[in-house]
Amino acid sequence: MKSSPTIRIITVLSIGVVFASSLAWFGLGHVTGSLKRVNAFGELRSRPEKASTALNYLLVGSDTREGLTKAELKTLRVGSTASAAGKRSDTILLVHISKARDKAVIISLPRDTLVTIPQRTGTDGKIIPATPAKLNAAFNWGGAPLLVQVIEAMTQLRIDNYIEINFAGFTRMVDALGGIQVCTKTDINDPKSHLVLKAGIHTLNGIEALKYVRTRDFDGMGDLGRMQRQQQFMSSVLRKAMSTGVLLNPVKLIKFINAALATVKTDSSLNSSDLVTLAKQARNLSASKIRTLTVPLSNINYSVPGVGSTVVWDPVLAPELFQRLRNDLTVVDVVAPTPSASASPSASGSNKATNTTTAKASASATPTIIDKFKTRTANENPCGALK
Repeated sequence: MKSSPTIRIITVLSIGVVFASSLAWFGLGHVTGSLKRVNAFGELRSRPEKASTALNYLLVGSDTREGLTKAELKTLRVGSTASAAGKRSDTILLVHISKARDKAVIISLPRDTLVTIPQRTGTDGKIIPATPAKLNAAFNWGGAPLLVQVIEAMTQLRIDNYIEINFAGFTRMVDALGGIQVCTKTDINDPKSHLVLKAGIHTLNGIEALKYVRTRDFDGMGDLGRMQRQQQFMSSVLRKAMSTGVLLNPVKLIKFINAALATVKTDSSLNSSDLVTLAKQARNLSASKIRTLTVPLSNINYSVPGVGSTVVWDPVLAPELFQRLRNDLTVVDVVAPTPSASASPSASGSNKATNTTTAKASASATPTIIDKFKTRTANENPCGALK
């Protein structure tokens, strides 16, 4: 039996840990004070119904320079805030978190996706008829509400929350994690993003990471290659956050969230309690249960008069993917092996042993993974092949 002083010490230490954790989570509950709000859902009508308690986030990377220092603008060589007025959607991601909060799917939506922009009212009050355009035109013309409307119509998934992160927010997030490791199999020398990297593994700071996820003109794959590198980069972010205990340490988590949210915009319904709850639930996730992919495509160079070269979603696989997400089903299929029939009975002892061995081998066979959507898990080797 422990002595009384020992018990007192343990008790004091336990109370201290609980108190410190409580203070940390209390601080996390107040991070929304730095949030900037955007009316992401506007006056949307006829929205898809919720089929489960799973969560769907729309994450948009905006190319606005707002929040970057003069030194960062110079390093990036992307022009000043004034010279690059307005904003465009560089990255569009749909993030699905399962109702059990133990699995997640991150889907890249190409910004050149061919869509129909619905009829809308222009800034001059005139009615603009429905028109074909690229997906990022919805963001350019009508901001978050029009982008949400178009994506919900195409996927029939109800977007629960909207998060818009600009260049500054991205760089702060990466720096708060102490840099992110990436792997390139070939040398990169992109005159547009100004990224120069030798083949191999590199740990990038916020500014260099921003160049990396924006580069698109060095490998001939354009936006598709960039989206896959963005997916691998996000996997590296998740691995870093999980391996360094960010998701398990309230103090580190607060620092990380504050660094990102200082230059992030969210819809008005995302509040402090949602952030706290989601942060706690994220501890149930593991890198192996987070899958990244690009929405299935059937044509990556479909020419449309007046619109240009566009990307067309696969008419079979894309609807199936979003149907699975609506019903909160897995995006990969696991087919259990079928035990082979036992050999005919024999009086021979050796035959009986053989039959037993065969049955055991059959029963222990590895299940077959059917991955028709070409996904990756967040714990895969960053030097692995692009799909």
